Amino acid sequence: MKLIIFGATGQTGQELVKQAIAHGHTVTAFVRNPDKLELTDEKLQIIKGDVLNQEAVNQAVQGQDAVVTALGTESLAYSGFLERSLLRIINAMKINGVERIGYVASAGVDQELPGAQGLLAQQILKNPLKDHRQAIELLKQADVAYTVARPLRLMNGPLTGLYRQADTGVPEQAKQINRADVAHFLLEAIEQDEHVRGSIGLAE
Repeated sequence: MKLIIFGATGQTGQELVKQAIAHGHTVTAFVRNPDKLELTDEKLQIIKGDVLNQEAVNQAVQGQDAVVTALGTESLAYSGFLERSLLRIINAMKINGVERIGYVASAGVDQELPGAQGLLAQQILKNPLKDHRQAIELLKQADVAYTVARPLRLMNGPLTGLYRQADTGVPEQAKQINRADVAHFLLEAIEQDEHVRGSIGLAE
């Protein structure tokens, strides 16, 4: 499969690139700064570009079988960056006839975190969560085969494959999940064509 990954230089994005290559896929990493991508492989093509440049995104998505985005925000202030990025990615998918997309969001995007700590986290992250929510709404309206991952607090531990999933809300008594497991979930969902038009809470 030919996969293009946006946000490939982030910590979750690099896990996605590494695991996708290990699974035998041909990977295109669309990045703003190639120097931040620590991986090299014959199955990896790196494209330097701005995700807000529609023509650049159109060209990068051409010939791909699926899209994965692990884009994030750089601050707690509201920017609309994720929504604006997804608009261009979805446009490129439509132009190029690509239907499958995996999206790394965050637990809390559906205001689903329980208890006082959950409410506090959703308040602190209200602007990034709002941006994710608006981007996900674009996916829902676009009639594409999306899968949204809603991980709890992201950690840098190894791939375990022992994470839990929840179609609504989040797994009970859950606090965190390794980035490697988030990448594993999303790649498997795309490879096996599972959780189409689904939004899945993830935790250890």
